[in-house]
Amino acid sequence: MATKYTITGPAYIKLFFHLAKHPHQRVNGVLIGKELSEGVVEATDAIPLLHHWTSLSPMMEIGLDLAGQYAESAGLKVVGYYQACERPEDTTLFPVGEKIASRIKQGFNHAIAFVLDASQIDGTSAALVPYVPAAPNPNWKPASSSPQPFTVDSPYQLSPPNLASRALALVRDEKLHLKFGDFDDHLEDVAIDWLRNKACVPKDL
Repeated sequence: MATKYTITGPAYIKLFFHLAKHPHQRVNGVLIGKELSEGVVEATDAIPLLHHWTSLSPMMEIGLDLAGQYAESAGLKVVGYYQACERPEDTTLFPVGEKIASRIKQGFNHAIAFVLDASQIDGTSAALVPYVPAAPNPNWKPASSSPQPFTVDSPYQLSPPNLASRALALVRDEKLHLKFGDFDDHLEDVAIDWLRNKACVPKDL
């Protein structure tokens, strides 16, 4: 039976803001959450890592370690990886993404990776392409042949379902993505709360 994944408001809003703040750069981060029951995973938050040094650099290693420690302190696990590419239509999971996702899988068996498809951002689509391990080899592959796997009967869901339109409105109308910061930003200004990003997430999510 396929694992079911739900991405909640804070997690989706943050990964969307990460792309919106750096639309022409490669960005990445991790999803944290928990397994609610066997094969049912909920990603409750996202921790943005980098928009400059997105290779397996010392900064990436430090960011991953800090994100893992934060998740553990909150009683959660790192359950997935996300990235967006420089070109809107590019939904390739880069080799560094595969390595990070594989590392996450060592600590969480149902780990998943998502690539943001900026060409599909219109407020109606989640614009996320899920990737899963292509056992028995170490590579990862798209989990669905559908260009929009977040449908009513799919194992991938947003909660609440209107998150895509809400995220787009928060960027267009309220510019909340400008308050968002990742680990790269924190390295330049230690006052930036990259682990929580409370200032940019509406309280009703």
